[in-house]
Order: sequence, then C-alpha cells, then structure tokens
Amino acid sequence: MKLPGKYSFFVSIILFLITSTCLAQQKKLTRQDYKRAEHFLPAYTDSMVHHTVSNATWLEDGKLIYSDAAAGGNVFKIYDPSTGQIKDAFNQKKLSESLSKVLNRHVDPMHLPIRELGLTNNGHTLYFSVGRTKYRCNLNTYDCEYRAAGNDVLSPDGTKAVFIRDYNLWMRNVKTGKLTQLTFNGKKNYGYGTNNGGWITSDIPVVRWSPNSERIATFRQDARLVKNMYLVQTKIGHPKLMKWKYSLPGDSAIFKIERVVIDLKPHPHVVHLKMKADAQRSTISDDIAGRGGEFLDTEWGPNSDKLAFASVSRNLQSVTLRMADPQTGDVHKILNEKVKTFFESGANKVNWHVLPESNEAIWYSQRSNWGHLYLYNLKTGKLEHPITKGDWNVLQVRYIDRKNHKIYFTGSCRHEGNPYYHYFYSVDFSGKHLKLLTPKTADHEITVSKDGKYFVDTYSTPITPPVSVVRNNNGRKIKTLDKANIAELKATGWKPPTPFTVKARDGKTNLYGMMFKPTNFNPNKSYPVLVYIYPGPQTGSVGGWSFSAARMDKQSMAELGFIVVEENALGTPGRSKSFQDYWYGDMGDNGLPDQVAMVKQLSKKYSWMNQNEVGIWGHSGGGFATTRAMLTYPNFFKVGVSEAGNEDNRDYEADWGEKYEGLLKTYGDSTNYDNQANELLAHNLKGKLLLAKGTMDNNVPPYCTYLMVDSLEAANKDFDLIILPNRHHGFYFDPYMVRRRWNYFVRNLEHAVPPEEFDIKVH
Repeated sequence: MKLPGKYSFFVSIILFLITSTCLAQQKKLTRQDYKRAEHFLPAYTDSMVHHTVSNATWLEDGKLIYSDAAAGGNVFKIYDPSTGQIKDAFNQKKLSESLSKVLNRHVDPMHLPIRELGLTNNGHTLYFSVGRTKYRCNLNTYDCEYRAAGNDVLSPDGTKAVFIRDYNLWMRNVKTGKLTQLTFNGKKNYGYGTNNGGWITSDIPVVRWSPNSERIATFRQDARLVKNMYLVQTKIGHPKLMKWKYSLPGDSAIFKIERVVIDLKPHPHVVHLKMKADAQRSTISDDIAGRGGEFLDTEWGPNSDKLAFASVSRNLQSVTLRMADPQTGDVHKILNEKVKTFFESGANKVNWHVLPESNEAIWYSQRSNWGHLYLYNLKTGKLEHPITKGDWNVLQVRYIDRKNHKIYFTGSCRHEGNPYYHYFYSVDFSGKHLKLLTPKTADHEITVSKDGKYFVDTYSTPITPPVSVVRNNNGRKIKTLDKANIAELKATGWKPPTPFTVKARDGKTNLYGMMFKPTNFNPNKSYPVLVYIYPGPQTGSVGGWSFSAARMDKQSMAELGFIVVEENALGTPGRSKSFQDYWYGDMGDNGLPDQVAMVKQLSKKYSWMNQNEVGIWGHSGGGFATTRAMLTYPNFFKVGVSEAGNEDNRDYEADWGEKYEGLLKTYGDSTNYDNQANELLAHNLKGKLLLAKGTMDNNVPPYCTYLMVDSLEAANKDFDLIILPNRHHGFYFDPYMVRRRWNYFVRNLEHAVPPEEFDIKVH
C-alpha cells in the first residue's frame, strides 16, 4: 500500500532520526586509543627492558662475551670465571668509528649491529658479523677489515671458506684470497651444496666441515625431475616471472641428495659415498639445511676420520643412522627406527651423536611416548640400554663429556607446574646420577661453555623478568651477570599476560595458555574475545614461555577493547608423542575443538568474557586454522582474519604436508587430504572473513588463497580480501596489514568505528 505524500515525508524523518541516533550512539575509537595500542608493540616495549643478557658466547679461552641491555643501548661485556671479574669487552666508541668507515654509514656505539662474536689472539682480535658479512677487527688499532662474504661457510680454523659458483663448490683462502675450484660437474638443478628445498632458497652452501678443517661433507642435489613453482612480480610493463623448483604432496619426484665428501688432502678431490640418493629430509626441520648452511643430521667423529649421518624416508617414518669412511666412500648401517606417524630427533636440534672413540652412539627416540636418549653399540647397532626414561622429555643435548661419560641436556615435563618450562640436567651414560642443574621454577635458556665446565642460565617466566647467572657443571651458581629491570616498562601501565590452565576437548587433559586484558580493564564490562592461533603440529600458539615485553601485537589488540587468549592445544609439540600426534593425518582439526572448549571454560569463569562475540586470527599455519575455524564453527567464531594461510596443503610444500598428513593417496574422486582442504567447506561461511596474501609468497604460494577465493565466490559468499603486491610470506607486521587487522575486529566484533587511516608505526 502506498502512503500519502505527507505520511511518507514523516516516515522518512523518523527513519532519519533513528539512523542518526544509532550512528551517534555507536562506539568510536579515537586516534589516542590506537596510539596507546601502538605503544605496546615490540618496537616500543623491548627498549624499556634494561639489563638483559643476550648474544652470550663462550670463547675458546673459557671467557664469556655478551651484551647487556643498558638504558641507551647495548654494552658488551666479558666475564672471566677464573677471576670472577666482568669488564668492558672493547671500546665501543672506537669500534663504531671504524665500522662507520667500513660500512660507509653512521654506526651508533650503543647500537652496534654486530653478532656471532669471537675473540682470539689473547683478546686482541675481535671477530663478528654485520648482516651476513663477516669482519675482523684489531683491538689494538681498531682497524676493521672484511673477512668473508655472507654466502661463505668458514672452516673451524677460520683459514678457509667455501661458496657456490655456477652450481659448483669453490674454496677461498681467507688470508690470501686465493680461489680453488672443488667440484667441476655441477649444473643447473644438479649442483653441489645447493640450499634449496622449495620455500627455502639461499646462496649459502650446505656443508659440514670436519673438525680438522681438511674435509667437507656435502651433497649433489638432484632436482632435475622436480616440478616448478611460479610467481609473477607486479610492476609497470612486462611482469617478471619467478620460477624455481618446488615439490608438492603426491609429486612423483622430490629433491634428492647424493652424498659426497670433499677431501682437501693431498689435493682437493671428491669422494662419493657408496649408496643410493637420499630423500632431502631432516629429522628436525623442513629441510636438511640449518642456519648458515649447517648440514643437518650429519656429524664428524672427533678425529675427522668417520662421518655419521641419518637417512630419512620421504614420509619421515623410517630413519637410518649410517657411518661412512670419508677416504673410500664405504657406508654401513648402524641402526634403523620406524614409526607410525613421523620421526623427530629432538626439539629443534638433532640429538643423536656418535662416539667412535668409545664405540658408542647416543640415539634419541620417542618410542616410549616421550623423548629420551638411548645408548647403542656403534659397531653392532645393538641397544645397550636407555639412558633416560620416564614420563618427561629430553629436549636438546647441549654437551657431551666424553671423558667422564656424562651428558648435559635440556628437558621438560619432569616437574610440577607448567610442562613447557625448560630445565637443564646432567646424567651419566649409564643412566645413573640424573641431576637437575637449574633449581628455579621457570623457563631456562642455557648456553654451555666449550669445555663444558660452565653454563649461562637465563631464567624467567611470562610474568617475571629474566635473571642471568653463571653456574658450574654441578649447578652451583658462581656469578650473577645481571637482573632485568622493567621499571620503565611498568611505568607505562604495562601488565604481563595472565597464564591459565583449562581442560582439552576430552575434559581431562590440562592445556596451558595466556590471556591479555586491556590495561584499563573494567570487570563490570563485557568484552569480545579474540583467539590467536598457530596450531602446530611443529609448534603451538603460545610459542616460548620465557619473559617477553610484547608478544607480537596481542597486548596491542587487547588495548582496543578485547580479551585476547592463546593456548597450546592438542596436536602441538613439547609434551608426549601421543599429544603431538593427536590429529596426525587430519590437519583440518587444527586443535580447534580445544580452542572452543578454552573460550567456553574461561567465559564461564569470567563473566566479562563474551562468548557470543568471538574472533580468531593467525598467520601462515595460523591463517589456515583461522579459515578452518570460520568454516567448521560458523556459529561460534563470528570474525576471522586469515593471513598467508596454506588453505589446502596439496598446494603447499611436500615435506611439510607429507610429514603431518602422510603421503597423498587417491580414492576415486577423493583423497586422504580432503579432510584438511578448506575450499571444500566454503559453503559453511557465515561470519566476517578477511583473507590476506602476498603475491610473491614463495613459502605458501598465493594459489592456496586463490583457491579459497574461487570456492567462496562459487558458493556466493561475502568475504573480504587484501592482496599485498610483491610481498613475501612474512607480512604480519606490515604497517598496512596491522591497521587493517585491528580495524577489522574493531568494526565487526566490537561493532565500533576505528579512526580513519591511522598510520601505525611498527618499527
């Protein structure tokens, strides 16, 4: 029915007044609100924590060099355990002046950009790196000179360096600069020491120098049959195509390595190990290359005459420890272990070691459902006995006292309280005399001296700042290096996150997490909830449990009017093997049932948490989990920001997907990977979802996101999309992305208006 004109006019006026009133009543966040949130980012908070010890390095002469965070920057110190004295390591003003000339830019003496420190020649020669380039400085004259390029890998004695040129390995004499070609038949996609495993691409060669600096363990990588990945750079004119080798789950060909030893005596020559090519897999990483070109799962004997290595099957379910003669290339098997899911040899560090001098091998296994050490006979491959046992974990072997048959290692889950706190222990090879060396209930970061006599123990918790002490190898404290001061940080209103414990989906298992509240928290208000997620299986949402002034931008987002929570759900590492394997073969689980259970339990306990207004966000694997949360729990998670997500692992790197989902199998029109493919659930979307992707993401290719976009459009779903041209994978702290992430939750979960185009400073 059509209303008369005068009534139509009055209805319009009424609707206008109602709309105007609603807009006037809608909450608005000011620029000052965003400025307060900005000041809780790491770039602001980290500099307010003083007297923390970092870059701790034990020198060959038994002294310790480290940097101490002062109010105006970092001060480098040297501690001598023999005298108990601490003094300045060098004249920082003179070093900064010399570096300014060498680098052709101003260097602040209190912010020296140096790392990987070393002192030799009775403390008169300082070695360090700036970026990837290595330098040497005479501390008598403070003349600094170039030592090695960033793509060089130095020998243990510092006299030689190897690098890649035209797919072959070359050696540089550090003193004279003389070049020697070591290999001659390398070619494209079939080169020596190639540091490329898909998303990992580097010009640093993957090698393992022998202790005497006379042999090099490396490989010839065969990528000839591996298929290509493509990205296109955004630019004016013709785009630039990026093409490189990148294997996917189910591909018939993956990266293989043909193991070789380069013997420098009496003249450089290549010894091929007598065995078939290995799959390019590691027991601890996506690749066999560690930081700086370290050849993982490879170890020289102390006399440089034996080479041990672990061969890992494509599905990581079979690992074989082998020993090679570097002169003849002969290889023999020591032991083999098979597992049902995937094998890991420790927490981010290879924990197996060979001891030819005593005919023993130390092996790490989770065969008992916990990570422990086992002693094997090196020649027969027979198990002698377990070294450690029980419902707790060995994490990393840090030092082996071969003379006294004692192992020093970090471990967890052995004491009451937070199972993620790391402690330091010693134990005899026999398994006797297990001893705790770090008594404080806290998370301990350990740096052991080269002779094993001392170690730096930096301990803290998420709410207590770090204390750094030196202990001897019996655990007795002999020196306090420093205690962190957070007075300036607290003066800003900063408060630490609140640790919490909840039950998992099974109602029995304890899960641990942290909560971030606004510093102007009002218990009489109702706050929407934000869940930060990084689901695993190789890590958890919380990450480390030591003190941190800022954990990404979680406190910043809390300042905008949210309760932010994170937890390590089932399916994450650090506890039992069965805990981590909980959803092996079903990556679509992502620990999401535990995230939902967490929010429900906490909101029942705290009335100020509104479980009817829940958002979720994450990056990379966290982006994958965020999208999944919006599709599998559409009535629970109302808003999600999914960044750089591997939305379907059939389009992500083979060694990651095949490790946690298994080898790709096809059943007619379906596969065993369907249970994790987000695009197959696009029709479930109800809430507000923002997808973000960098167009030059060479880790998780953008096609993962494009598949999701295509499926959402096909399902006729509304969603939001941010494309970041020419950005790679790590755009989490891109200022534009930070602002859009904050704004998205403010608008859609808090139902407020953010300030227009606020310019966030993240650095």
